[in-house]
Amino acid sequence: MKKDNEEKRAMVRTAERSLDILLSFLEAKELSLTEIAKHVSLHKSTVYRLVQTLENKGFLIKSMETEKYRLGYKCLELAANMEGKNDPAVLFLPEMQSLRDNIGETVSLYIIDGYERLRIQSVESQLPIRRVAPIGARMPLSVGASSKVLVAYSNQHEQEMIFQHLKTKEQIDLVQYKKQLTKVKTNGYATSFEEREPGTSALSVPIQNRSGEILAALTISGPINRLTYRRIKEILPILQESQKRLNRLILL
Repeated sequence: MKKDNEEKRAMVRTAERSLDILLSFLEAKELSLTEIAKHVSLHKSTVYRLVQTLENKGFLIKSMETEKYRLGYKCLELAANMEGKNDPAVLFLPEMQSLRDNIGETVSLYIIDGYERLRIQSVESQLPIRRVAPIGARMPLSVGASSKVLVAYSNQHEQEMIFQHLKTKEQIDLVQYKKQLTKVKTNGYATSFEEREPGTSALSVPIQNRSGEILAALTISGPINRLTYRRIKEILPILQESQKRLNRLILL
């Protein structure tokens, strides 16, 4: 019995390590064996065995030129089988493209994932100077228009969990932060000016389901010299029209 339990724990540990290796590619398109080992905090020999298995199964591909690994086609096959009918990243894309074409700035869609916000879709501006918004990027919930919308429209239990995390993990004035969230809830939108990145500003609104629960934050972002306070006031009604259409789409 003891041996069986040890074998089960070893199998679970191997599975967790393999998943950690795959998740390391959220931060880079290509990684060397050394870089993977550093990311998952494992010895290179252990990582090599796991990487070999993932490569044999088609989840990783090794470049002949760079000797680095990247995600394999098996990941694409799995993604192709995801249910896209009710996936906001798929469902909202046409409206996001239309909004981008109308306003000219980058449009992104964010959700809360743990104690971070995750960009699940983006349509980048076609202007020469633009806000680059890679899908899969993770950002803190402490700053940014999208973060404020996501937290402001979360339920009380989720908010308390987030507040406790911010209090212990990040240097943040919770009193001021909560005042900002109250303002966001009152106004129905959030703005940010160089809160997370110098030279950028953003405008964000909530997308909610039929029960009024927050699904995502729909956000416009761009260079602060173009996306000024005055410009944000001008495009707010346009963003809110998109918000209404997406909310109705969720209700269908």
